Amino acid sequence: MKLANTVPILYSANVTRSLAYYIDVLGFDDKWEWENPPTFGGVVKNDVEIFFCLNGQGHPETWVCLVIDDVDAYYETIKAKGALDVSPPERMPWNMREMFVKDPDGHILRIGHRIECNPAA
Repeated sequence: MKLANTVPILYSANVTRSLAYYIDVLGFDDKWEWENPPTFGGVVKNDVEIFFCLNGQGHPETWVCLVIDDVDAYYETIKAKGALDVSPPERMPWNMREMFVKDPDGHILRIGHRIECNPAA
């Protein structure tokens, strides 16, 4: 078996709001919606997809880890756009430089880059 992708499905109290936050604040590139008003939808950036579901899937305050190329630059970008409860990047003992961001449904995004990929960090 070869796995091609993993897509988290996160609980959303308001799919339209979730999609807007991930596109406008967190910088995802594209979205899709199911039904009007949307009860299910998703965002995508490069090979990363995240789905949002209004009814019955997922729980508030789920944690998702995203590995990016430069957490410090990303921090400055999303902080300027009004990201919720964002913490500054820190060097972690597990060879990652990470920050934490909350979304409107209380999910925690643990975002960082590997120290080996960016030795200046």
